[in-house]
Amino acid sequence: MIITTCGNSIPIARRLAAALHATFSPLTISSFPDGDLYLKYTTALKGQNVIIVHSFQPHSNQSLFNLIFAAETAKDLGAKKVILVSPYLAYMRQDTRFHPGEAISSKIMAKHLNRCVDKIITIDPHLHRYKSLKDIFTIPAVKLTANALIADYIQKHCKNEVIIGPDSESFQWAAEIARHLRVQATVLKKTRFSSRHVQVKMIKPISIRGKNVVIVDDIISTGHTIAEAAEQAKKMGAKSITAIGVHGLLVEGAMAKLRRAGVNKVITTNCIEHSTNKIDVTPLLLRELRKEQ
Repeated sequence: MIITTCGNSIPIARRLAAALHATFSPLTISSFPDGDLYLKYTTALKGQNVIIVHSFQPHSNQSLFNLIFAAETAKDLGAKKVILVSPYLAYMRQDTRFHPGEAISSKIMAKHLNRCVDKIITIDPHLHRYKSLKDIFTIPAVKLTANALIADYIQKHCKNEVIIGPDSESFQWAAEIARHLRVQATVLKKTRFSSRHVQVKMIKPISIRGKNVVIVDDIISTGHTIAEAAEQAKKMGAKSITAIGVHGLLVEGAMAKLRRAGVNKVITTNCIEHSTNKIDVTPLLLRELRKEQ
């Protein structure tokens, strides 16, 4: 078994290789003077299972392009099987044509991976309109979840907590984590009357006064959704507010926005490398990859 990466997720790739007693062989990736991609394997691949461990952040567009080149090259060099382990799978939020003329990015991404990869393993992909990864992938596609890891973290570091999903799409994570912890969970619903008049209310009212509120979402991108939930929780008397995300993109000044909204702590898994990483998903991936040995 050969474990490689296109540049992202290197710490996870190294840990997986050590635990599986596999060869860790990062790719050589650079550019020709005209900007064309140059990619090279430095280990013989013939007859080997090649595991490409690579999240789609940072640089999601280049990540997809690099992955296609890496997978196609591995097959051309005689790899027995090419498996993509992508802790964060980008493009999944564009799962329909919201406005006329738009590309449905998730379907295009999946079409390319279906052609060059034999199997994909990912963690908490953003499934909203799709019921499962089978809706877009024709190759075996495994969806793992970090819910139990997040629940363990909350159990060790939070007391007297309630779990909140900041919107309807996030409630599937909040509800499952609350079930693990045997605590209450609720979801907030936002009704926008105008650009300056937004009403936020709980779908299932619970008391959060004096409680340590944990806001859980699969993706923390600009932080806007969680910031609105945090402001509401403060108004309702929350003692403290912790935001936990599976995938911490944290773009466009998200950290500063969350602090201004009253979030005391931001925690993410290491699906995407960031200073907020406190939850390691390597054991989750390791269990799945052992099946390939």
